Amino acid sequence: MNTLLTHCQLVLPDRVESDGMVLVRDGKIAYAGPKKDWDEIVDQQLDLDGLTLAPGFVDIHVHGGNGITFGEGDLAANTRAYSAWVAGKGVTGYLMSVASADKASLLDIIGAYVPILENPPAGAEPLGLHLEGPYLNPKRKGAFNPAWLREPSTAEAHEWITAAQGWIKQVTLATELSNAGEIARECRENGVVPALGHTDATYEIARAALQADFTHVTHTFNAQRGFDHREPGVVGAVLTSESATAEIIADMKHVHPAAVKLLWKCLGTERLVGVTDAMSAAGLADGEYALVGNPVWVKDGKATLADGTLAGSIATMDQCLANLVNKVGMSLPEAVRVVATNPARVIGLRARLGTLEAGKDASLTAFDGQFTVRWTMVRGEVCFGTL
Repeated sequence: MNTLLTHCQLVLPDRVESDGMVLVRDGKIAYAGPKKDWDEIVDQQLDLDGLTLAPGFVDIHVHGGNGITFGEGDLAANTRAYSAWVAGKGVTGYLMSVASADKASLLDIIGAYVPILENPPAGAEPLGLHLEGPYLNPKRKGAFNPAWLREPSTAEAHEWITAAQGWIKQVTLATELSNAGEIARECRENGVVPALGHTDATYEIARAALQADFTHVTHTFNAQRGFDHREPGVVGAVLTSESATAEIIADMKHVHPAAVKLLWKCLGTERLVGVTDAMSAAGLADGEYALVGNPVWVKDGKATLADGTLAGSIATMDQCLANLVNKVGMSLPEAVRVVATNPARVIGLRARLGTLEAGKDASLTAFDGQFTVRWTMVRGEVCFGTL
């Protein structure tokens, strides 16, 4: 089936095309660029009426939303519900960030997700799993229940990788813990991204990790040793790294806009990765919820533990995009790179996701001037909105 999308502002990798068009053929982008005469017969033509069309957003660190927590309840039903809901926020692909209280239950969760990931539901595409923990430093536990954390085991990590059958895409762990380096190496050898996070490492230890097998950083600035002019800490190692990619929660609650700008200026647009780190309360009203073994209270746009510790976010990716443009000062192509192109590249899916280019999946989202998502397509199928 061929679909021609017209009268839209296109966010291309290097520019914004003010009067663009996209041809979708059999679920793939066949053309994306300036408006031109088109002789090919199409099955349908959709007029986007001036909306901005961008590659669908890719969220590689999210625990849930709209009342759903990944790893809990009816996993298949919850995945279907989440995929349908988050497409309305412009997300066309996501990793499910999961954690559990013990080894047995975590292995059960991983195994149960394999058939779901092999037969994904309609809507935003679940792209795999992100294990945040259990190998985190209790000193930088963030919202995690400390009873859920333990010393790294290479044997256990090997069991995860085997059980997942290729569906674990990212693992967050603290480099200073015993065996963390060996686990990071095994992750890389098996196509899993080792992410430095929830860590109290010194600058020297963190820098060495980022020069070795750790290639990515989980929610920079949060739950990690901060910067001091005499001990630059994990943050200093990230800011001066030469190749690591680094997440940022762009809800403007976790990190001040100036700090986001500092990270952007140090790493450049190519290595900054927008994530929501959202939990089940995203999209819902204030109230009491739960996350990684602890009760969480949501009020005035913040999710916190009883002691005020931030506990994930309630942000959606369309809001993060708006913040990057309006509060951090990025151009629209730069901000789209941060929330779509770079996350896809981190997890090895740059060849089919993240930009409007011929040959890639037709996973697209359209939004208005206030960044409100109006329409979303995943692999050529419209899954949110009407035109």
